[in-house]
Amino acid sequence: MLDQVSAVARAAGRIAAARCGGAFRRWEKEAGSPVCEVDLEVDSFLRESLAKLDPDAGWLSEETLDSSDRIERRRLWVVDPIDGTRDFLRGRPGWCVSVALVEDRLPVLGVLDAPARGEHWTAAAGLGAWRNGERIRASDRTKLAGARVPADELPSVDSDLRLVPKPNSIALRIALVAAGDADLVATLRWGHEWDIAAAALIASEAGAAVSGALGQPLAFNSASGQAFGILASAAGIHAEALERLRERALALV
Repeated sequence: MLDQVSAVARAAGRIAAARCGGAFRRWEKEAGSPVCEVDLEVDSFLRESLAKLDPDAGWLSEETLDSSDRIERRRLWVVDPIDGTRDFLRGRPGWCVSVALVEDRLPVLGVLDAPARGEHWTAAAGLGAWRNGERIRASDRTKLAGARVPADELPSVDSDLRLVPKPNSIALRIALVAAGDADLVATLRWGHEWDIAAAALIASEAGAAVSGALGQPLAFNSASGQAFGILASAAGIHAEALERLRERALALV
C-alpha cells in the first residue's frame, strides 16, 4: 500500500503547490494557529482518496472535526494536509503534506510530500525510509556538543549546538534528522499526533532514535490526539539529549 499512499500524497502536494502564492481565504482557528482554504481542500481530497485505500481505517486530521469512534478502530489515517502552514502562506518552501497509517497505535506507513523543496519522503515499518527513492540513514554522531539543530535560535545553555536552516514544518525538521542533514530536533510542549506520526516513522526507519520529550515511547490514536513533546536524534546522542532537556521538560509537562 505504500506506493498507493505515496501517489495520493503526491497528488495532494500538487493541489497545494498549485495554489501556493495565489489568492485564497485565510484566517486563524485560534490565536497563533493559521489556516487557509487550501488546507481544507487538500484535507477533503486526502480523506476521499485514502478512504478508498482502507475504508475501515479511522481518521484523525488537523482540519477535520475529531470523532471519538476512531479510538475503536485498529487502523487510523493520521493526516496534516499542510504541515508548516505559515511557510505556505508566505510562499516559502518549508511545508509538506503529511500522511501516516497507524495500526495498533504505531505508524506502519509514513509519507511526506514537500513539492516546493522537490522532496518526497516515504517509510514502511521494518522496511526502511527513503527520500526521492533513495535510502536514507540518520547520522552516526555520538557527541551532543556540535550537533546540528534546525532552529531559528538556541538558548544560551545550548550554545554548543549548531544551527542549520529550519523549515516551518516540524515533520520536515524530523525528516532532516532521518536523512542525516540534522542531528537533533526537540519540542517541549504538548503537540498533535498529526504533526509527527509520519515523520516519526521515517526517522525511526532511518535509524534515528525517536521518543517523547521525557523519553517515553510514542503511541498514537490516543483519546486526546496529543503527545508531550518529541525528541528525534541520531541514536548516539539521544540519551545525552534527554538528560540535558529533562529538567526543562519536567517544568512544562
